[in-house]
Parts: sequence; structure tokens; C-alpha cells
Amino acid sequence: MVSKTKQTWNRRIARQKKMGNVRKRLMRRGGTPAFPVHPEGYDPKAADAKPVDAKTDTKG
Repeated sequence: MVSKTKQTWNRRIARQKKMGNVRKRLMRRGGTPAFPVHPEGYDPKAADAKPVDAKTDTKG
């Protein structure tokens, strides 16, 4: 039979590992919050606007 000390230590280690896995899973699930790519008032023709690819610009 295993000593109470050894059993307690093993259970503590297992519990800490599990808590870490749950925490990591929750953080991965949370991820980055959704936000608009082009916020309200965005002007694509403004001087500081990002350049648009030629492929996506000419749809026809």
C-alpha cells in the first residue's frame, strides 16, 4: 500500500497539471476578441489607408 504522503504528492501533481490544461484550453477558446477590420468612418481613399491588392481591386 502507498503511503499517504506519496499519494498526496502524486494527487497534487496530477491536479496541478490538470488545472494548467484547463486554463490553457480556456485561454485558447477565448482567443482574440472580434473587432471590425474596417471601423466605422474608414475611408479607403484616405492618404494613410492601406494599399489594396490589384487582384482584389479589379473584379469583373
